[in-house]
Amino acid sequence: MARTPLNLPDFPWDALVPYGQIARTHPDGFVDLSVGSPVDPTPEIIRETLAAATDSHAYPTTTGTVQLREAIVEWFARRRGVTGLTIDHVLPTIGSKELVALLPMLLGLGKGDVVVHPSVAYPTYAIGAALVGATSIAADDPAEWPENTALVWLNSPGNPDGRVADVAQLRAAVARARELGAVIASDECYAELNWIGQDPAPSILDAEVIGDDRSSVLAVYSLSKQSNLAGYRAAFVAGCSALISELLAIRKHAGLIAPGPVQAAMVTALHDDAHVAAQRELYRARRAKLLPALERAGFTIDDSVAGLYLWATKNEDSWQTVGDLAHSGILVVPGSFYGEDPARHVRIALTASDDTIADAVARLELLA
Repeated sequence: MARTPLNLPDFPWDALVPYGQIARTHPDGFVDLSVGSPVDPTPEIIRETLAAATDSHAYPTTTGTVQLREAIVEWFARRRGVTGLTIDHVLPTIGSKELVALLPMLLGLGKGDVVVHPSVAYPTYAIGAALVGATSIAADDPAEWPENTALVWLNSPGNPDGRVADVAQLRAAVARARELGAVIASDECYAELNWIGQDPAPSILDAEVIGDDRSSVLAVYSLSKQSNLAGYRAAFVAGCSALISELLAIRKHAGLIAPGPVQAAMVTALHDDAHVAAQRELYRARRAKLLPALERAGFTIDDSVAGLYLWATKNEDSWQTVGDLAHSGILVVPGSFYGEDPARHVRIALTASDDTIADAVARLELLA
């Protein structure tokens, strides 16, 4: 039987390797502002919980412990203003990327179906469509979503651009998805890192968006950013109970189960707001130093009102900007990785130590 290979694009980060090599030759060292991976320690309170749960001799459950599901429900009410959820509306996942990539498959999508995602977006939304032979379309305006749309991805706050959708925009997106009979899923993992106000960014599950009707609506969340748990692969999905039940049934068969110690650690992370507030202020301080330094060096910062990145441009080809910064020992990511066409922006991460940010600011001052 002939095997049909998946028609996947080249892994974009491979194209960045030569620029990383240039940046690493800088006499004052390498400043990596490319990958948004946390650099600060995992909070001790969470690590202690993980250590106490390491006698995990029995199989964990795919659905998650009752304690974890209750913690997710309570967190949504306390931090996101989302009420009315029960443990039947939530499900832990092994990080959020696996769910983003697998959701079209878990929903039974295939050839002839359309997956819509933001015009400038994390590439895994399109990869998930490609894995099942569906068509991905980049479109921000709900009026442009075609009749055969089966899944809509929103991303607010956005990666890479840090754009936040307000309640009216979320409401319009949900209304159009329902008109099309599509599932709509909102990737909200940067919601606690909102630089405009003290409150998290709005959730698609907020009653102001969907009223009391959660049908065909999902919110995806990760603790990687707010709790420095990227290595734990700790995330969850919430919303329509019928969809959650469907996802759970398939994930049971596939063995997609969050490890028991990680589930215990998630409970502690979700109940403790203090470490999240402290981490937010670390990123806020780094942003306050890096953003004006970029502006003095001739960059314009667009959007970037939430999340872990600055969406910056010199109004030139993004690869030119990547190359120029690499010669200063700084590695950033071109907008072409996120579908920007023409690519004029670069994504600059705030996930670097205070010393590294200070080093970046000093080098940018030389470019001013």
